[in-house]
Amino acid sequence: MRESVRRHSFWYLVQGGMMTLAGLCALLFPVFSSLAITLVLGWLLVIGGVMRGIGLIASRHLPYFWLQAISVLLSLLVGLFILRNTGEGLLMLTLLLIILFLIGGISRVIFALSIRPFPNWGWVLLSGSASVVLAFFLYASLPVTALWLLGVCLGIELVGEGVSLSWLAWKVRTARRPVTTP
Repeated sequence: MRESVRRHSFWYLVQGGMMTLAGLCALLFPVFSSLAITLVLGWLLVIGGVMRGIGLIASRHLPYFWLQAISVLLSLLVGLFILRNTGEGLLMLTLLLIILFLIGGISRVIFALSIRPFPNWGWVLLSGSASVVLAFFLYASLPVTALWLLGVCLGIELVGEGVSLSWLAWKVRTARRPVTTP
């Protein structure tokens, strides 16, 4: 794996640069990015539902067919809802993300309190508390939050991944080959 990364480090560098650029664009235009994420998700749900529905046609005799059929129908309905009502879909996705922040934060607070004698447990408590406070702040700022939150999260993720991938590729390219012993 290491040799493969070394051999293809140029392409990792290019990929990292493109991801960083895309992330910066998402951060500069968070409303556009949020709407794009919502529309892509809507289309993925519709296309995925259609494909699963086609695959399910030949499986009518299998057990739990109707459960799978309901899943296909829900995928199609949610996807079409998001495509037809992009604003409401964006609000729904933002609410789900806020709930994720809240539950993740609460679970980290509980975890931190349960490991309290261990060193640095306070950092876990701080992280969880920050997530809970962020969730309440974002919820209090709805519906304005829905316009930018997904785009900002996407931008941060892309910049983080792009910079780390570029740094790895750069370090691999500039490092001397290690001496290997048999």
